[in-house]
This record gives sequence, structure tokens and C-alpha cells, in this order.
Amino acid sequence: MFDLSPRGQQQPADGRPQATAVAREIVSYPGGYSPGTIVVSTNERRLYYVLGNNQAIRYGVGVGRPGFEWTGTRVVSSKREWPDWTPPAQMLRRRPDLPRHMQGGLTNPLGARAMYLGGSLYRIHGSNEPETIGQAVSSGCIRMTNEDVVDLYERVRVGARVIVTR
Repeated sequence: MFDLSPRGQQQPADGRPQATAVAREIVSYPGGYSPGTIVVSTNERRLYYVLGNNQAIRYGVGVGRPGFEWTGTRVVSSKREWPDWTPPAQMLRRRPDLPRHMQGGLTNPLGARAMYLGGSLYRIHGSNEPETIGQAVSSGCIRMTNEDVVDLYERVRVGARVIVTR
């Protein structure tokens, strides 16, 4: 079990483990991708981390809501623990109530870890709303429970290929 508390912050008072819509598990995955590749199936709302030998780790994810879906190939360009969040200008136009900047922490929408995808605004990140995993609710980012994103973060290297499909 990972420590999901940023320095100087407390865990939620109830101390319960974080629930996930889909249990993380090793599955058969004959996709032909190189080990270390991430494949996101937005229709399934699943992320696969390819292990090789026709196996992958499957995670539940939240994906872009209607109008915010995307497909394509990116690379993990950087990784951050307890990342700060600055909403992009187009998000602030849609939601002027959002803060202009949030420090990393338990209430930050990016959660415990973030993996940045190329020069895009998209990320694979944790969430302060674990109940949204398995749903199409984001502005295009791939969200995971904090426990799952910490597990994936430890496995993924900068430069890893990320393939997002329908």
C-alpha cells in the first residue's frame, strides 16, 4: 500500500481504502504492443499497461465526456507527484468559478500523480473524485483512482508511448 498523503496533509478522516470501479488486475492482452506501452480504450473505460508475453495490467479510468473525446498517440513527456493544477484558459471560460491555480494535495483534481502527454493539455492523472472512475466526465484527461495512478506512475517511464483508442 502506498502513502497517498502529500507532506503536511492528513488522510480523509474515515481512513477507508479508496474504492475503484474496476479492480486492477493482470489480464491476457494479445495486442502486439511493446512492453511499457499504455493503451487506453475510451469505450471500455480501461487503461492497459502492457507487460509483454501477451499480458497487461488493466485499470479502470474516467475519460473525456461527449465533445471532449480524442484518439491518437502521445508520449509521456514528464511525470509529477502531487502536481499543482492551473486550469487552461478554455476551461476557465466554461467554468469561471474555478480557481486560477491549485497547489497539489488531496483536494486537487489531478490527484496524487500526473503523467503529461507530449505538448498537449492532456494527462493521465489521479483524482479527488474516485466515484467518477468508469465514467465519461473529464475534459479529455484520463483519470484514475489515486491508488491506481501511483501504481502506474511507478511503472511508466518518461518517453513511454500512450495510444488512445475508441
